[in-house]
Amino acid sequence: MSQASGFRIEEGRPFPQGATWTGLGVNFALFSANATKVELCIFDDSGETEIGRVALPEYTNEIFHGFLPDARPGTVYGYRVHGPYEPENGHRFNPNKLVLDPYAKGVVGQITWAPELFGYVMGEEDTTYDERDSARFMPKARVIDPAFTWGDDRAPRVPWDSTVLYETHVKGFTKLHPAVPEELRGTFRGLANGEVVQYIKRLGVTSVELLPIHMFADDSYLGEKGLVNYWGYSTLSFFAPSRRYAAVPDFAFSEFKEMVSRFHAAGLEIILDVVYNHTCEGNEKGPTLSFKGIDNASYYRLLPDQKRYYINDTGTGNTVNLSNARVIQMVMDSLRYWVTEMHVDGFRFDLGTILARETYGFDQESGFLRAVGQDPVLSQVKMITEPWDCGPGGYQVGGFPPGWAEWNDRYRDNVRAYWKGDEGKVKDLATRFTGSSDFFNHRGRPAWSSVNFLTAHDGFTLNDWASYNEKHNEANGEDNKDGNSNNESWNCGAEGPTDDVAINGLRERQIKNMLATLLLSRGTPMLLAGDEFGRTQNGNNNAYCQDNEISWLNWDLGEKGNHLVRFVSHLTALRRRLPILHRSRFLTAEWNEELGIKDVTWLKPTGEEMDQESWDDDNTRCVGILLDGRAQVSGIRRRGADATVLVVMNSYHDGVPITLPTVPGGLAWVCLIDTNLDGNPDDTRFDFEAEYIATGRSLLMFELVLDKEYAQAKVAREKPAPVR
Repeated sequence: MSQASGFRIEEGRPFPQGATWTGLGVNFALFSANATKVELCIFDDSGETEIGRVALPEYTNEIFHGFLPDARPGTVYGYRVHGPYEPENGHRFNPNKLVLDPYAKGVVGQITWAPELFGYVMGEEDTTYDERDSARFMPKARVIDPAFTWGDDRAPRVPWDSTVLYETHVKGFTKLHPAVPEELRGTFRGLANGEVVQYIKRLGVTSVELLPIHMFADDSYLGEKGLVNYWGYSTLSFFAPSRRYAAVPDFAFSEFKEMVSRFHAAGLEIILDVVYNHTCEGNEKGPTLSFKGIDNASYYRLLPDQKRYYINDTGTGNTVNLSNARVIQMVMDSLRYWVTEMHVDGFRFDLGTILARETYGFDQESGFLRAVGQDPVLSQVKMITEPWDCGPGGYQVGGFPPGWAEWNDRYRDNVRAYWKGDEGKVKDLATRFTGSSDFFNHRGRPAWSSVNFLTAHDGFTLNDWASYNEKHNEANGEDNKDGNSNNESWNCGAEGPTDDVAINGLRERQIKNMLATLLLSRGTPMLLAGDEFGRTQNGNNNAYCQDNEISWLNWDLGEKGNHLVRFVSHLTALRRRLPILHRSRFLTAEWNEELGIKDVTWLKPTGEEMDQESWDDDNTRCVGILLDGRAQVSGIRRRGADATVLVVMNSYHDGVPITLPTVPGGLAWVCLIDTNLDGNPDDTRFDFEAEYIATGRSLLMFELVLDKEYAQAKVAREKPAPVR
């Protein structure tokens, strides 16, 4: 044992990494393959004054480590890492810069942007060396005691084929919510409010996907414009929940756990949107906050022949190096921590293609994907990826291995284009509605692998899709040049809000058409919070920096909003009640000779089956989709016993008469959905061959009423023979 700066220090252990309270003291362990020395700096409770410094005495397997018997939960600390400052060789060590522990589970303070945070002299080349101390501008790590009384908390384990995702933002969802006390709005505790949880439950979604809650930085250039990083895609710490979402910031980790427990009690899952593809440290001109000062050459992908510079497959300045074993370990440790310690139910990976990149490009058998696939913890939770990045070969929809679900932007674009009224879109609609087999039907992947979405945090809200032809991002301070200009949107006749009754009626119908299509399609539906009541961002399709009323959900729903909420609840209830709407098998429209049925039949408005001429006709805009409940539901070749339903989609501008088809074993049809109606249809029966008018730009759904005698005979025919 040695003693320095008043602190007793022992050798400690290299595992686990980070600061670990053992009950007898705290073990500190930090990976760096290229450092020469690591100093542990201890601060007072406020994190403002350094009260001691000691070098970690041992270096084992590229991990510096030491044990402080006198340290306790609540101890505030940071590191100073010594080594070569050789940017041309990829090394940017500068012990004048306090760096945050990558494994920090609690954090004190926040970043205060100042020139002292940069390893080089700002205004000069990044090869210069800045000797000013950065500690007073840096957040520090705090040792935590992870103890929490979970009680009988159990993961809901919602089956994939029953999952309905709901993307939202902790602050945006609760900031204006009238049931949440003012002091709790915008926090984990606010989201855990009983009325909030019950609203989400009644809506019929199963899994809440939260925008990033890992500790992240507010970019300095946004601060200069009076804006902030609202979405949070600029991570600094992969283990610490953001203090900004806690009513009591020092207890963010326990408030997060309480929120998860409340959602689990209601049978709802929590999915985290995570950003392991890059960090907030930017490129060679960025600050030294953590990884860059600990081991830049290990943590980041650098240009092989110019290691001063970063590979920028993310478009953010740097790319995390998932080809490094210790970096993979950090990401895996982080993911397991959030599952085992924080009880989350899955993850959505931002720019997920990055995580599967090796030095030569995307690889389905990358180190990270293999590590996840064999992990006994992570292989049991939901893993969702955004399967693209801006690097070479970055678009990989359908390219991830079995077990992963993927955001499907082709679903969004094709369905938007169809309901917008574009010509020649019925073929694309058919492929997307039936599970996008062109991308996902391989290697035994089920239809739920496609995460179907029409809107997300980036892009128009559903209301704005039906209200704006053009983006209106002026509030972002970038002269409306940011955000995607190709939105496949149509304003229905007026740009933005209008008093025109006909236009507003059409917009509401279009919103309902989109919502119904989403929740009736094969695959995993994802709903953007607020779309269920027509939330608007006033045409802003890139509100990443708008921590204000543009992004916050307005809970003054009005008649239109409440009507839409009821409609969405009706849709999710139908999806639960009718298994044929969420089966995991892809729909093929192929004749099953053995069973004598097709799983799906595409119909003309006349009730006749679509022929090739109809498919090839660019003017075809009205189609019927007959989902046969007798279709095979598993690998066992036998008829199913699901309800049979008929969905009709009409993107034509005028009404189209529909002939309701005759189906063996049925008596009549009952209408379950008509997006032209103000409420839900009644139980009126419609005879076979009856005519029903599909209003211009509307969606219908009918359920087959079975002939009871036929059904009883069918059961008798299919009853298993007794075992002898």
